[in-house]
Amino acid sequence: GILGNDGRHYILDLLRTFPPDVNFLILDGEELSKEAKALGFPREHKHKLCCLRQELVDAFVEARYVMFIKLAAYHLQQLGLKNLVKDKGLDKIEKEKEKAAEEMKEDEQKDLKDSKENDKEDSKEKEKISSHEIQLPESLKGVGKLKSLEAAFAQHDLSKDNSSETDEYKKIAESIANGEKTEIDNTKEIIKKAALAVGSLKESEFDIRFNPDVYSPGVQHPETEKEKLRKERQLVNDAADFLLTVQIPGFIRDCLEHSASPIDGVTLTEALHSRGINIRYLGKIAELLAKIPELQYVYAITVQELISRAAKHQFTMYLQCVEMMSLAAAISHFLNCFLSSCLTLPTPVGAEELQIRTSRRKGKRKNKQNPLLIQDNNEWATLTPRSFWSSLKAELLSYYNWTLEMESVDAFVEHYGIQKVSLLRSFCMKTGIQILLKEYNLDNRGRSAFTEDDILNVFPVVKHINPRATDAYNFCTTGQNKIQQGFLKEGYELISEALNLLNNVYGAMHPEIAQCLRMLARLNYIMGDHTEAMAYQQKAVLMSERVNGIDHPYTITEYTHLALYCFANSQVSTALKLLYRARYLALLVCGENHPEVAVLDSNIGLILHAVGEYDLSLRFLENALKLNSKYNGSKSLKVAVSYHLVARTQSCMGDFRAALQNEKETFSIYKQQLGEDHEKTKESSECLRHLTQQAVVLQKKMNEIYKGNSGAVLPPIQIQPPSMSNVLDMLNIINGILFVQISQQDIEHFKAEFERRQQKEIISGKVEKEDSLSPSPTPATPETEVEANKKDPASR
Repeated sequence: GILGNDGRHYILDLLRTFPPDVNFLILDGEELSKEAKALGFPREHKHKLCCLRQELVDAFVEARYVMFIKLAAYHLQQLGLKNLVKDKGLDKIEKEKEKAAEEMKEDEQKDLKDSKENDKEDSKEKEKISSHEIQLPESLKGVGKLKSLEAAFAQHDLSKDNSSETDEYKKIAESIANGEKTEIDNTKEIIKKAALAVGSLKESEFDIRFNPDVYSPGVQHPETEKEKLRKERQLVNDAADFLLTVQIPGFIRDCLEHSASPIDGVTLTEALHSRGINIRYLGKIAELLAKIPELQYVYAITVQELISRAAKHQFTMYLQCVEMMSLAAAISHFLNCFLSSCLTLPTPVGAEELQIRTSRRKGKRKNKQNPLLIQDNNEWATLTPRSFWSSLKAELLSYYNWTLEMESVDAFVEHYGIQKVSLLRSFCMKTGIQILLKEYNLDNRGRSAFTEDDILNVFPVVKHINPRATDAYNFCTTGQNKIQQGFLKEGYELISEALNLLNNVYGAMHPEIAQCLRMLARLNYIMGDHTEAMAYQQKAVLMSERVNGIDHPYTITEYTHLALYCFANSQVSTALKLLYRARYLALLVCGENHPEVAVLDSNIGLILHAVGEYDLSLRFLENALKLNSKYNGSKSLKVAVSYHLVARTQSCMGDFRAALQNEKETFSIYKQQLGEDHEKTKESSECLRHLTQQAVVLQKKMNEIYKGNSGAVLPPIQIQPPSMSNVLDMLNIINGILFVQISQQDIEHFKAEFERRQQKEIISGKVEKEDSLSPSPTPATPETEVEANKKDPASR
């Protein structure tokens, strides 16, 4: 960049601001790591401007800094352990050395046969001693392992018969004992070793910086800086390797732990970009996800994103030869080739015929020349579904290195379980196409799904960076930390201040303001102010609909939260409507096979159970149980809760046999995961006892009826309708809100502890006051503190 006359810095070359991604550069004389080669890298890309993202650079530097600190701390700890060994065990080590020397003289001839092996061991030990570092395992770092440490030090010296190395060790040990500074005991040397280990550009400090021109073909580097260039290139290679070996596995791990759960391509892209993973790695991520059955929903979203992005590339090239008059007809023809099941598509209308139609509609004469009339070559009309899917497969292979086996949309949808409407939504959002709102029959084989009248508009889609309000972000982050520490009111005040700053910076409408409102609503709900929580959440819903879109995953989340707060305010019908709306949008965006749908179904089933709609409730709860078992594992606590809800609904319907079976599953999971003494296990055991009793009574009466006892009648089913507070507690558990119950004994213990600390502060304050008044202060002793306690019972 340059420094302008106005004193500000200007960046001239944006494309080379960030370091290059060597995984997509074919370089002569450069080899990647074994892990990268195993994944099929390096690979040639369509252009040579592949760069690493800022998020990856930040994560890499942070990881190297943590490594730097740990290495420095390890070497310092090693020095301390050596000093400890010298103080406590040097005499013992010296005796063992003398004894070993005598044994070696006696058995010299006996060990002559193994001299070659000893020489090999000597060479290895020399390398370790030369750097004055004795590599100790992690288990030998503690002070309690003193004997093991002594043995380790003794082993390093007794395994050699070289007297010079033994003398060298003695000098090191004597210098440590005398407190002299040696090469090991030098802090600068420790920092130097740690800096070299993490690839720092400077030996005296941590310095990780990237040179974006290390692999630029037009840049010549001076011969005098070969070593510096080697370090810079190694840093760039390490960063690209860090993306493959740390960031991508970390993303998959987050998905497995459900800390990251993308719903559509937008949220998937955000999750990848937050870890610094570029979209060009999407094909490799899809290959890894295909091997994990628990992440099939993420795999389906990833494949859908691959298809829609490759189709966007094809669409961009397709529009190059389309005239403005034929734009709607060309787009509808492209969509038909992409998504329609129609085998024989009608011939698209050319630009000349469209011009004639437009002239007739406007009442113009045929012979009047229109300046917009341009001879159209109609190349776009030659596109067919077969040719489109063939080019799509080639694009996926060349750009993402991902192989698509299917050659039609129907085969693709059936194989991967993806909805055509979800694919249509994703494609239109990426290309900016606005289509008419109606029900499109994409599976009709006799008629095309789209016509030129269905295409309303095309909006430009521009990549951009959203500027961040730094002060508001800091307030919000600090508030979240306060909340995690348990200071809810302080966190609430900080987030409220962040909301005010966001309103001043962004105005009335912004996605970050919607998130801030959602946090304030959640805080109000946790603190017991349900009315205020609902008011804040209503604002968050309206704002998310405006700034994110009515079908955005964030909007679906806002609907779910608002439904919970509405139920807490006794607005049951409104809560159900909101949940139905959220479920409809989730089905539109990602389909039914998603963990988020399981949460929505659990909410809906629980509320329907509360209002007595047991049959409908059971359908939703059983679907939630199926999805939770599929994506969380059969022994997950979420599955246990689903089993319990199903059992409770079945017991209300009188199906005690099925309820008993499901509650047994709940009990076995709780017993395995939490133990027999846990509160949840005991509750499930009590529920099992109650269900067994009901089932036995019912079976006895049924047997009497079968025997022909005319006086026997079925007993009334003892249905315990759940209270609203009980249902609300279950809704909180399902939605991840856990209130920690504190017993009265714990409260009394906290009070006593607080009073004891307060008393101690008062006593210490009195002692300081007496010290300041007395001419000859005397230190306070435990006896004087006890005496003060006796004299001042009020403070106690």
